[in-house]
Amino acid sequence: MTGPFMQLYTILILAFGMSMDAFAAAIGKGAALHRPPLKEALRTGLIFGVIEAITPVIGWGIGLAASQFIMSWDHWVAFTLLLILGIRMIVQAFKKDTAEETEAPRRHGFWLLVTTAVATSLDAMAVGVGLAFLQVNILVMALTIGAATTIMATSGMLLGRFLGAAIGKWAEILGGVVLIGIGTSILVEHLGLLS
Repeated sequence: MTGPFMQLYTILILAFGMSMDAFAAAIGKGAALHRPPLKEALRTGLIFGVIEAITPVIGWGIGLAASQFIMSWDHWVAFTLLLILGIRMIVQAFKKDTAEETEAPRRHGFWLLVTTAVATSLDAMAVGVGLAFLQVNILVMALTIGAATTIMATSGMLLGRFLGAAIGKWAEILGGVVLIGIGTSILVEHLGLLS
């Protein structure tokens, strides 16, 4: 009984750990919208969750074939995408401040959400590469990561709605800074700059 419990515990910790990037990004996305409804939060959560479930499977497949190749460039892709998205969020927040007061959009474009989800899920792809060398059921792992991310991203959107109403553009700026910070931490960790 202890073995399966520990295995389930480890899977859940990993799944929710993988979903924290999506949670942080979703807070910024929620803050950028005008009172996003639950339907939009669920839509965002599902997009993030599906992509976060797919990427470890891709990583697992690549890990079986050529782990050294993917591990050599995934951190640069994640850093670049998160840096661009973070800067874009910050710039948009300041544009809203200088432009005439207009109502914020009620939903984000599909491709913007997909791009953000891909950027925040590249670490899950790297985890998938590592899982290729362990005796792990990749489908159970991927579905758990996807479910955790759906929950966390949906919650982040709803929290972002509250933060957006309370502190306006600063929540979006914080979301952008968080994205840049996540990208930088991924890069620093993979380059071993702190070791």
